[in-house]
Amino acid sequence: MTKLSPAVRAAYDAPFPASAYKAGARVFPSLVPTVPTDPAVPANRAAWAELGRWQKPFLTLFGKNDPILGSADRALQRHVPGASGQPHERFWGGHFVQEDRGDYLAVAIVRWLGR
Repeated sequence: MTKLSPAVRAAYDAPFPASAYKAGARVFPSLVPTVPTDPAVPANRAAWAELGRWQKPFLTLFGKNDPILGSADRALQRHVPGASGQPHERFWGGHFVQEDRGDYLAVAIVRWLGR
């Protein structure tokens, strides 16, 4: 949602000595399982089952303009026991909410941790 400054873009590029070293980051989105036969499905189902038993406090802070995760926060809030009663928020920002509203995100997390 926010255009990155040249300095921020340079910081993201800094760990990579050349473009070829970014191959892993570029392929990452294709590793998200989208069909039931994907080899990652069992691990994802096991993780979801564990989240369904998570009793410790669990907070969701999502960008309300996220075109990828949409309203996934609501599914987490319903599924994770520790999410009950937490001050969940959806605020202006996209998928990379830390870039769009890192300031607000940090304040919200610190406020929640101080509860």
